[in-house]
Amino acid sequence: MDRRAFLTVGAVGAVGLLHGKASARTRAQDTIPYGQSRLGVSDDRDGTLYVPKSYKPGVPMPVMMMLHGFAGTGDGVRGMFPLAEEFGIIMIAPESRGLTWGRSVPGFDDDVRYLGPAYRHVAGMLDLDPERHALGGVSDGAGYALSMGLAYGNVWNHLIVFMGGQMIPFRNQGKPKIFMAHGIDDTQMPIDKTARKYVPQLKSEGYDVTYHEYKGGHRVPPGEIREAFQWFVGKKA
Repeated sequence: MDRRAFLTVGAVGAVGLLHGKASARTRAQDTIPYGQSRLGVSDDRDGTLYVPKSYKPGVPMPVMMMLHGFAGTGDGVRGMFPLAEEFGIIMIAPESRGLTWGRSVPGFDDDVRYLGPAYRHVAGMLDLDPERHALGGVSDGAGYALSMGLAYGNVWNHLIVFMGGQMIPFRNQGKPKIFMAHGIDDTQMPIDKTARKYVPQLKSEGYDVTYHEYKGGHRVPPGEIREAFQWFVGKKA
């Protein structure tokens, strides 16, 4: 799948998705995979889907695709599922094709060829809120999410970056809102080479950036994760 296909097919995979209309393929209430289940897109490395109990067919719900860190799996972000339940967010936790994300040319790598179908799979069976599409990640996954989110900013209108690494956007499209949090003592992704470098750049380019620095290293405090979820759904802390 090339970049255009991800946008034109992925973004409108559900009928009227970008216009806030309910999907024509919405499942009956008793067939919705509530709670945690296998994503079901790949026979090998696949991922996890979480659907809150508050989801109702025909009522669009915010969706968040969260990318794990180095050598991780979709289970690596399941600690966020209770927040997804609390705030009413459908979560997609896919798995990278290799040890980490984006090992080849940005926008044409195996990961984006997997993320597109994973998104369309969920959009085809659940009603997603077109105003609340988040792409996020932790560590290696955060750097990839930021780069891809800037490239597909007309699909992902919110980006969540926890301890992100390098930002390598191959293009900029749309103006997604960005939440970024980074530890001041992070030795794996040094803050002066990542967040403190990219935040001023992004703001100068007109992006709406919410940026938090916290005491600590390469670990996201639970409070920062909660604030990101609140930020995404538009609730004040």
